[in-house]
Amino acid sequence: MCGICGFVSYRPSYNGRAEATLRDMTAALAHRGPDAGGTWLDPECQVGLGHRRLSIVDLSELGAQPMHSASGRYTIVFNGEIYGFLQLRDELASQGVAFRGRSDTEVLLAAVEMYGLEETLRRCNGMFAFALFDRLQRTVTFARDRLGKKPLYVALSGASLCFSSELKGIRKHPDFANPSLDMGAVTLYARYKYVPAPYAIYDGVLKMPPGSFLSVSTVQRPVSIDDLRALIVRYWDVQEIAERSIADRGQHEIEAMRSLESTLRTSVSERMVSDVSVGAFLSGGVDSSLVTAVMQEMSPTPIRTFTVRFHEKAYNEADVAAEVARCLRTDHTEITASPRMALDVIGDLAEVYDEPFADPSQIPTLVVSRLAREHVTVALSGDGGDELFGGYARYQQMLQIQRLANRIPRFAFRAIAVSPIGLTEKLAQVGRYFRPELGDELTGDRLKKLADLALIRDFDLRYLNFLSEWNDPSRLVIRGYEPATAMSSRQYPEGADGADRMMFKDTVAYLPDDILVKVDRASMSVGLELRAPLLDYRLVEAAWRSPRSLCISNGQGKVALRKLLLRHLPKSIVDRPKRGFGVPINDWLRGPVRSFAEELLSNSLLQRTGVFDAAAVRQRWSEHLSGRRNWGPQLWTILVFNAWHSRWMQRVPA
Repeated sequence: MCGICGFVSYRPSYNGRAEATLRDMTAALAHRGPDAGGTWLDPECQVGLGHRRLSIVDLSELGAQPMHSASGRYTIVFNGEIYGFLQLRDELASQGVAFRGRSDTEVLLAAVEMYGLEETLRRCNGMFAFALFDRLQRTVTFARDRLGKKPLYVALSGASLCFSSELKGIRKHPDFANPSLDMGAVTLYARYKYVPAPYAIYDGVLKMPPGSFLSVSTVQRPVSIDDLRALIVRYWDVQEIAERSIADRGQHEIEAMRSLESTLRTSVSERMVSDVSVGAFLSGGVDSSLVTAVMQEMSPTPIRTFTVRFHEKAYNEADVAAEVARCLRTDHTEITASPRMALDVIGDLAEVYDEPFADPSQIPTLVVSRLAREHVTVALSGDGGDELFGGYARYQQMLQIQRLANRIPRFAFRAIAVSPIGLTEKLAQVGRYFRPELGDELTGDRLKKLADLALIRDFDLRYLNFLSEWNDPSRLVIRGYEPATAMSSRQYPEGADGADRMMFKDTVAYLPDDILVKVDRASMSVGLELRAPLLDYRLVEAAWRSPRSLCISNGQGKVALRKLLLRHLPKSIVDRPKRGFGVPINDWLRGPVRSFAEELLSNSLLQRTGVFDAAAVRQRWSEHLSGRRNWGPQLWTILVFNAWHSRWMQRVPA
């Protein structure tokens, strides 16, 4: 795993600082590749490429980058892994290709020379982002893996085009030292708590979408960043996969299960290939437990597993993870995320996530990444199971809301929606009395949100609002406006029902722009490579082909994964509810994080920053502190943005 960066200069000649600028950009990504670094300049085409290396496969100098193809036509900087690349290598070798080293990067370059770019991308299975300079065509091509596991930003300003794995690399180029905010991206952030591709927080910057590539001339400067967005080409599309699968879901459950298990075993096996130590994130849930179980089955020795413990009982899953580890006989390590530790981590978030990002589970993800890196260089995770097999609780909740909206008169929901929070809390208490199993899940705030959602008749708009932190972000953001996104789009697979549509939207939007951003930045901040076997594109396609009864059935999601896990663990463990890496953000904001939050949500800072409606934010902060409302996630979104703004927009980054 690595960090990549570089630039194309459209000036008549390099300025005197070209080499120093490239070194600065590359150094900004040293955390992604702590083992080595390299730079390369092509004076004729005025192209600079930089690379930071985390050595995983082929630890020798023969795997160093930037790397040139055998013919000298291509030069590449590559971030990621090509799984099963040895098969592609053997195929190329049978056609006369000679290899110097054992790296997947060399195989990728040889494949491009043999098959061309698009065919090579279709043949490659992995997580990656790369920039490929073609000396003959005088182009630089940027590409990203099918699901969007590895990041890539492309920026245009003045006479320069820059790219980088993270924005901090781009900020080291003098043409991007002091960018302005893209207020459309800020508005999207207020809604989603992340900035969705292809937008980025800065004007003049795009985020490469998953499963796509973009070729840019090194001779003629693009007119604008919007023109670059229009040139993006998709080589793999979840919508096409889903539509074909929905139209031909003729598999029997037994046949589908056999296919899923075989594909999963292959996926895990390929991701265990490494010349360094490999472990696993184990939260105790179905996804991570299944990945761990398959890993342990394939390993002759106990694998290392890692989890986070919380003091707060409602958020603690460490006991379940420990029980799974005992059953599977892994070498298990846990760390307790105390409020004090969380506060220390919060202070690092603006640096680690150099674009505003406010999923609170970033805290335990960063904590467990730091823990794992003390013991291993590569870890496997269970990311992807919820999106592919209907595992999120919100899928069930949305379907229940749909049923309630069809049965209960609208005036009843209107009455709840306009009622004072005190009254709805009393209603929630009555509900908890008759349904004690609901516990803290039923609150006055959630009753009001349920009523608001039930009043929305359109299913897709209802789901968008369900996922929104701020439902009307263009009013919250000063000079705000809201561009269209994959999540707000009306495009979804033909023939998809409500559950299919939610899973599709999450796969193309929430997964790459939230979940995978969270794990990439957290893991790579400490030079840890995190691999996700459930996001092998072959498993994604197999999941969509499977009968829907293997996704959601009788009010339970991830049916197929549970059935597979039952082959390794007892039913008492498999059927436990799972909360995931959540954090008690409502309580922390009133308690140990309060002073930190008060500073970042102060009226003076809000006025000085001038991005959000200060009165609206302060009102919610006041209501939250009083205990009348739980506005933790919404306030966290503003707090994180202001911390980011203080770090990245107040001065030229050092």
